[in-house]
Amino acid sequence: MTTKWSISVPGSTANLGPGFDSIGLALGLYLTLEVTLQEHWEFDHRSEHLPVNVAINDHLVYKVAKEVAERHNTKLPACKVVMHSELPLARGLGSSASAIVAGIEIANQVCELQLSIEERCKLASKIEGHPDNAAASVYGGLTIASTLPNGRLELINDRDVDAAFAVFIPSVELKTEEARKVLPGNYDKAYAVHASANANMLTASLLIKDYERAGKFMENDLFHEPFRANLIPNYHEIRQTAKDAGAYGTAISGAGPTVISLISKDRVNAFVEKMKPLFPSYDIKAVPVDTKGVQVTKE
Repeated sequence: MTTKWSISVPGSTANLGPGFDSIGLALGLYLTLEVTLQEHWEFDHRSEHLPVNVAINDHLVYKVAKEVAERHNTKLPACKVVMHSELPLARGLGSSASAIVAGIEIANQVCELQLSIEERCKLASKIEGHPDNAAASVYGGLTIASTLPNGRLELINDRDVDAAFAVFIPSVELKTEEARKVLPGNYDKAYAVHASANANMLTASLLIKDYERAGKFMENDLFHEPFRANLIPNYHEIRQTAKDAGAYGTAISGAGPTVISLISKDRVNAFVEKMKPLFPSYDIKAVPVDTKGVQVTKE
């Protein structure tokens, strides 16, 4: 019987401009967990991006794992979980979604649930509240998803993304619930039609790998960026400077405050080096697209 597992979950960016709450992209920044069965629950956080002390019953990973076990009428065994994270909290890089996916995977492994990738994605999306970050962390690559009125999650996954990204991570946090408060309660019909057209063009451009055109529509969102722009430090300056330096497009990552630029693979490293001295208060890095999604190794 397996008593130890290693779990790796990629972070993610969502929206990419007008793909609001439906487009996600897995990034090569990871939450990793070493899970060992033992007699009592214990979390050992070994990263500056994780809180120092969290009560077991309040820990998101534990709460999700317990919920999944209960959904399947089984008892969750106690574990020691050693966690490392490259994902800063509340920065728009999918830290919450990665924790949810990790919790589901712990329950899946220690309770021997044998959940399919579709079942894990549906669970993660339901717990997260929307499928963008969660789907990307489960599948890897680019995900485009929506839930039908009957509750069925439909998803397109493309792991062959031939482009690179640069992230501008500020030191400040922005909670998703705070970023949602500035959004309008409804949109005028003509406005919504225009916004949807931009989202359609972004999606089509990504799928045919026309990244230059995708970049144009990343910068023409009408659903959320016009309302969140003032919450994002240096938003307008970063977008213009990135464009001048050759980025195809720049958008808020998720709800922010991180900003992400789409750029060709052969130029991304030079782009990052050029940006660093211009925005010294930001952690700016080239980030590859993760193509594997959540990974589990039994030891």
